[in-house]
Amino acid sequence: MRYTWAKKVEAALWSPPKFIPAIVTSTYHLAEYNIARLVAPLDDPQLAPFMDALDRLNRLADDYEGFVWRLQTADGNSTSVRVRGDPMIVVNLSVWATIDSLFQYAYHSDHAEIFRRRPEFFQPSDLPSLVLWWIPAGHIPSVEEAEERLDHLRDHGPTPHAFMFKRRFPAP
Repeated sequence: MRYTWAKKVEAALWSPPKFIPAIVTSTYHLAEYNIARLVAPLDDPQLAPFMDALDRLNRLADDYEGFVWRLQTADGNSTSVRVRGDPMIVVNLSVWATIDSLFQYAYHSDHAEIFRRRPEFFQPSDLPSLVLWWIPAGHIPSVEEAEERLDHLRDHGPTPHAFMFKRRFPAP
């Protein structure tokens, strides 16, 4: 489902959830947040392959089975959202019906091609950059909520409050 430009502007940083009837019956959805520090500014030619693929990958996510919602500005992505006082950090925040649907999208769709190339676009980090957590169906997580979950994961390791693919927890 595409939203008009006016609705995107009205929603500011938030887009309405894409509800699919089979997903609405779920009690919980999975929130996903990841951050990455760019190796160069977004308009640098080094990042051209990443930026060229972004709209296509967002459309793929929007239409992927199990996708519910993603953070986006009026530009249709979240590259202008700033966190941690660092203009070189980009974020991705999304909601999925199941952990398996997100896993399939991330590692077994066309998204995997760009994911494999991440060292070309993002600086390495020894800290976790991806966090997952369960939310009540219909809840739209904020960037502040996502930041708190990522910090919790970094401080305490995987717990039911904040976890990752390698150490999963079931929905409450």
